[in-house]
Amino acid sequence: MVASGEGRLRQSAGGAAGAGPDNECMRSSTVSDAHAAGAADEGPWRRNLAVCMLGSFTTIVAMTLLLPFLPLYVEQLGVSDHADIVQWSGVAYGATFLSAALVAPLWGRLADRYGRKLMLIRASLGMAVAMALIGLAHNVWQLVGLRLLAGLLGGYASGSMLLVATQTPKARSGWALGTLSSAIMAGNLAGPLIGGALPPVIGIRNTFFAAGAVIFISFLATAFLIREAPRPRADKAKAAAPGSAPTALADARPLLAMWGTGMLLMLANMSIEPIITVYVAQLVQDASRVTMTAGVVMSATALGSILSAARLGRLADRIGHWKVIAVCLGVAAVLLVPQAFVTSAWQLVLLRFLMGLALGGLLPCIAAVIRHNVPEGMAGRMLGYSVSAQYAGQVAGPLLGGWVGGHIGMRWVFLGTCVLLAAGALANGVLSRGAR
Repeated sequence: MVASGEGRLRQSAGGAAGAGPDNECMRSSTVSDAHAAGAADEGPWRRNLAVCMLGSFTTIVAMTLLLPFLPLYVEQLGVSDHADIVQWSGVAYGATFLSAALVAPLWGRLADRYGRKLMLIRASLGMAVAMALIGLAHNVWQLVGLRLLAGLLGGYASGSMLLVATQTPKARSGWALGTLSSAIMAGNLAGPLIGGALPPVIGIRNTFFAAGAVIFISFLATAFLIREAPRPRADKAKAAAPGSAPTALADARPLLAMWGTGMLLMLANMSIEPIITVYVAQLVQDASRVTMTAGVVMSATALGSILSAARLGRLADRIGHWKVIAVCLGVAAVLLVPQAFVTSAWQLVLLRFLMGLALGGLLPCIAAVIRHNVPEGMAGRMLGYSVSAQYAGQVAGPLLGGWVGGHIGMRWVFLGTCVLLAAGALANGVLSRGAR
């Protein structure tokens, strides 16, 4: 959009050169148009980013805060057998991510057609209502159903990525998406901590009510503070056209590569989840410190990602998003090798922190590459497919890691993930030649 605007300005200036007495007026008009274009590029995108950060943080906290007390809530809802409590807890937790993965492309397509802000309003209000209803559940079936509903109605974080990607000047998109990604990962880090602290003070049900109230504040901020630039009718027509699909693009390889990279990233992050406590137990002599140490190991990756996301996004704006993706995947692959052979817990914490630093900028870079390689009217749907691919990795990672750790050995979880990330780095490095 900026490039085409500059082209029109140059044409106007060229025409004015041969216009005789009107030359000065045309130049003044050109300068005014340039100032107007610069003001349009600046726009309210910084305020939009701040509101999206608040909304993404609160909704992610709401989705993850039940982790520490979910088995207790399942027991309160009438499940007494220990094995059943564990099973229902897993089903209830995963239900939200399953339903969210299924509807992400739909919400992306509707965002292209009706506006990104409208989808954020829908997601924040829907999540506020769903969280309050979860606090009113009377049996475990209602809990699972409401968790499915939360996934169907939610999607604020992915919708925020879309709005920020399309409303931010392209030269600042990497930094803006990295900053938003930091808020999302901060929510993943803070959610379990808040969920562990609030229930003893206000009770489990009141914790859900409080989460719903905070998300409702995000809904109000979204409705009244976000400003979305109107899109040309041609873009809306393209979004509504049934033939707008990856096959209609001149080159679908960037899209396919980014979908695969997003799935690979989540798989790498989640593959050690099923084995981390058992793995840490081999490194810590005091059994009472195992769970706390395992929590620190998990948090270390998120903390590293929070610290690096915005910086890597800014770097990608300068040197290219594909280059940052390939290098970060390669560094993460190298860091996985020593994780398989650590002899103490602090070594594992340090290596997971460094891995978080390496992986922190990948999600914003993935979103930026998709934005730069699809028409404006297709961005929402394509980013929606990307979110679905990431959810697929989030589901496949624990399943694959648990199977490999249980049947082959825990060290092979790290080594196998290393091979996958190295292959991803190589593939992105090859595809990045000549790519945007």
